[in-house]
Amino acid sequence: MEFLENLIKEMRWQDILDIVIITFVFYRLLLLIKGTRAFQMLMGLVILFMAFVVSRWAGLYALEWLIQSFWSYIVLALIILFQPEIRKALAQMGQNPLTQRLIAIEESRNIEEIIRASVSLANKKIGAIIVIERNTELRDLVEMGTPLDAKITKELITSIFLPYSPIHDGAIIIKGDRLMAAGCFLPLTLSADISKSLGTRHRAAIGVTEETDAVAIVVSEEAGTISVSISGNMTRDLDAVALRRVLTRIFQRGKKKEKSTWFGRIESLFPDRMKASIRKMMEGEGLSK
Repeated sequence: MEFLENLIKEMRWQDILDIVIITFVFYRLLLLIKGTRAFQMLMGLVILFMAFVVSRWAGLYALEWLIQSFWSYIVLALIILFQPEIRKALAQMGQNPLTQRLIAIEESRNIEEIIRASVSLANKKIGAIIVIERNTELRDLVEMGTPLDAKITKELITSIFLPYSPIHDGAIIIKGDRLMAAGCFLPLTLSADISKSLGTRHRAAIGVTEETDAVAIVVSEEAGTISVSISGNMTRDLDAVALRRVLTRIFQRGKKKEKSTWFGRIESLFPDRMKASIRKMMEGEGLSK
């Protein structure tokens, strides 16, 4: 007790800030590698370190020498093993106002490519479903399709949905500035209020937006019309101007609203599944205003 009392008395506010920063850094690193092969590799390194401590304590000199020789290459090994996670962390650190503006410009270009592709497919009466991921991850749907991880272009989207394309069935999934997968099958809506004139594509678009916050664009093969579904609601018969207006309102205004309050900035630091709890807690305390 006396040791703890002396420790508390001698602790400065800088020490507390230091501890909080280090804790946050380790927390973010664990979030980056959670569920990946890097996490298993990290556990292997922890076990290796424990074996080194035990070998030194038990006097196992050969084992200690072998592990110690490995530690001399540990920095290089970490860079090789955790290259994707390091790249992702550096990308998040680089999100300053300048890069945010560049990202916004890139998003506008991507939206234009999606609009051009949708209009082109509608003019040719080629059916298509384009699902754009927002906050809810669509990893399960991506894994069921054909992985692409390609740049978003009108030509690529159009070629995917051509009738003779081997992956024209199903939907394409777009995440950020990448076309993640094609040939993805979506859950169909079970709502009885849906018009019977709507086909399987429209029901699939409504179904995925009922379960997630994604945006689904549907091109009708029979009528050559464009529809957009969000939150289980569908807006039909859109032209290029109306489609651009809808997508711009959803993505640009939605982003401004999220960043317009200070708690929105704090909330963005946490994983998606924690955001709802944080929002409820802060709204309950009257802090969201």
